Amino acid sequence: MRHFTIHHDGVTIPVSRGGHGRALVLCPGLNSTQAHLHELAGLLRRDHDVVTFDLRGHGLASAADRYSFEAFLSDLAAVMADLEAAPVLVGYSLGADLAVHHASRHPGTVAGLVLIDGANPTPEPFISESVLPQFRAMWDDLAAQQETQRGTARQVLLTGRQILDLNLEIDTIRSGILDQYRKIDRPIHMIMSTAMAGVDHAQSFNRNWRAGVERLVREQPHITTSWLDADHQLVFTHAQEVARIIRDTRVVEG
Repeated sequence: MRHFTIHHDGVTIPVSRGGHGRALVLCPGLNSTQAHLHELAGLLRRDHDVVTFDLRGHGLASAADRYSFEAFLSDLAAVMADLEAAPVLVGYSLGADLAVHHASRHPGTVAGLVLIDGANPTPEPFISESVLPQFRAMWDDLAAQQETQRGTARQVLLTGRQILDLNLEIDTIRSGILDQYRKIDRPIHMIMSTAMAGVDHAQSFNRNWRAGVERLVREQPHITTSWLDADHQLVFTHAQEVARIIRDTRVVEG
């Protein structure tokens, strides 16, 4: 394993690289870090030269004066620019959206995409006015819980309001993400959860999630999909299955 840092845009991004085989970049999502993805990364290193990193304000990365989709996208671009060959790009949640936008803007820099429970062109936004107070309270609670991780490799420095604002921004970005998919000429495989929002009182969210994938595949039938009987925590709770799917997909084999 090699550990090093990349400095760009006023932030320091910690990067880890190790394993054997084809290069693979694993991009975390909002509120997740290299440490959270440790099991999945370890499994992938059996067959791949895996690069992991922390987004600004996450894990061992430094804090920043702005947290936005474009800012996180610049973090991914900085990591990708340091590579000598086009890797398979695997993104989880927000990381999947970042992967799609990076691939659409920088043709030839990726060999293929694996998108885990993100980058979904859902027919309806997830955060409507009616559920806004519920989500605001949930992310305030999450930010308070994350205070206990300060100073560790699992820390997240964002406030509840910043997390909410980013999710609202992601909703808007996903409303136009089909345009980004149209610009990508590399193989894409999606690994999606059947119960993204859980199983209790969340069926409308889960239907919206599945409808988004069905919408995408109707327009882009070359995109292949796998569904896991799990919620949005699938990279943590089903790391073995996720690694197996990534290992077996034509995106990696091609």
